[in-house]
Amino acid sequence: MKIVLQRVTRASVSVEGKVIAAINKGLLILFGAEKFDSDDKIDFLAEKTLNLRIFPDENGKMNLSCLDICGEVLIVSQFTLAADCKKGRRPGFDNAALTAEAQVLYQNFVDKISMSGLKVAEGEFGADMQVELINDGPVTFILDR
Repeated sequence: MKIVLQRVTRASVSVEGKVIAAINKGLLILFGAEKFDSDDKIDFLAEKTLNLRIFPDENGKMNLSCLDICGEVLIVSQFTLAADCKKGRRPGFDNAALTAEAQVLYQNFVDKISMSGLKVAEGEFGADMQVELINDGPVTFILDR
């Protein structure tokens, strides 16, 4: 399981030209499920995501979490995070979870983040999505387990 966290001032996701989800200050999370991923990985990554101190305090130091600032969260499924680009010039996706399994893992992650009480929006699993964001900083982290 891999996720990309981006600290944003705003972000949105569109499908077929229509905005289906949008947030203000908070986190855009790109979520990629891999074979053999499990709920314990979801628990770890959700807790890490919500509590990672990547927002500035009154002194400009990264010292506050998304929970601390009551930030908003947009979660978008992105199977390409499971790509293997080590050989050749075409990414391989053998490590990506099968669609049905990935959808369950994605939804479990969304549900876990939603339990925080923060505003949580999500993309449309499996859709061709266009993601827009204003990356704040820019601040971007890759988490995996």
